[in-house]
Amino acid sequence: MNVTLTHYLVISAVLFSLGLLALVTRRNAIMMLMGIELILNAANVNFLAFSRYSALDIHGHVVAVFVILLAAAEAAVALAIVLNIYRTFSTVNVDQINQLKE
Repeated sequence: MNVTLTHYLVISAVLFSLGLLALVTRRNAIMMLMGIELILNAANVNFLAFSRYSALDIHGHVVAVFVILLAAAEAAVALAIVLNIYRTFSTVNVDQINQLKE
């Protein structure tokens, strides 16, 4: 059995769907960050698959590395914000944090 572009795209669609589901249904900030990471990983799978099955050569790999670096920076900043919110409100539940508007 040969692995084709369709296989990669199906896996990417499943990852993206799970990430979007986690982002929409969860109210915990940590789970929302994990959903964003799943969405970024789905994008990486797409970049690598199209790089392999088209004439992009290494450009897809370069973009995937850039997305990984972006995800690491996003995770560090977001976790710092979540820790600060936890210190202030003693919760990471997004629905209970409504005093930031004031």
